[in-house]
Amino acid sequence: MRRPRPRRVQWALAAWVYLCLVPVLAMLRLTGRTASKLGWAMRRRERRVAALDPLRGYAPGPQDVFVATYPKSGTNWMLQVVHQLIHHGEGEFDHIHDVVPWPEAERSPWFLRGHAVPLAAADGWTRAPEPLRAIKTHLPWERLPYDPRARYVVVIRDPKDVVVSSYHFVRDAVLGPAMPPVDAWYRMFLEGSSLGGSWGVHAAGYWAQRHRPNVLIVSFKAMKRDLAGTVARVAAFLGVAASDDVLRRVCARASFAHMKAIDHKFHLGRLIPWRVPGAMLRKGAEHGGAELLSLEQRRALDRRFAAEMRLRGSDFPYDDFADRA
Repeated sequence: MRRPRPRRVQWALAAWVYLCLVPVLAMLRLTGRTASKLGWAMRRRERRVAALDPLRGYAPGPQDVFVATYPKSGTNWMLQVVHQLIHHGEGEFDHIHDVVPWPEAERSPWFLRGHAVPLAAADGWTRAPEPLRAIKTHLPWERLPYDPRARYVVVIRDPKDVVVSSYHFVRDAVLGPAMPPVDAWYRMFLEGSSLGGSWGVHAAGYWAQRHRPNVLIVSFKAMKRDLAGTVARVAAFLGVAASDDVLRRVCARASFAHMKAIDHKFHLGRLIPWRVPGAMLRKGAEHGGAELLSLEQRRALDRRFAAEMRLRGSDFPYDDFADRA
């Protein structure tokens, strides 16, 4: 089970943010190097996580359902859908990571270690109505262990909305006054050096696997516009013969109103001793890019990622997943 984050870890993170990051970020703003230096730090972190290989040696089985997303792309929403389908709409938990492992959290920043139940200890699936286990991951396809018996549910969200959602999340949950300016965050994302690395690499990598019978690609906007249809589609993909009553219960528990009401069961917990934990589900909106980004910035993101798909030789249908500005 998850362990409460020790107070010494909270105070250590507070010292790192307020005594280290705040003055460093202030200097970077003055010199105009925020995006370049933070982008370098993000790329270094991604290389370190890749080298640690959080799923090294793990052999997936028929019980495993990887819920794979780029960060802030509907991860917890899909985890709730999958978990509730596994439990026929009656899945209970104090926190999602009491029941859903997140392997890379153990190889991520030190303040996340112990946040999720270890994969080896997540054995609740053996007692579930459906013998399946959801596993959360933000890893790209190339770094996931593959087995034709396992299942892979992928959610892809409009990158413009991802920029805004990730900005609010990182600011409210971790960095606070050390959060870089919106323009720097936007440029880091545009250059593929934000949370999760390159959005284009992530999306193209999973899209290329869509023909595999055990890979399901879902668009965030489809979830927003037709939750019931999405839940039914995921149920069929998982092999869950869900009755109408089960589907209704799952949809009710996966509704935005219900998810918002139990946000505390999904957030990262208290990271800074005096700060209220940031919300995991803020708005869950489409077209959220306009909240922080200019029209030209939004158009630049559309051009960049649509072009990147073409350069990669991918037939990823960008307009099916993102509404152009």
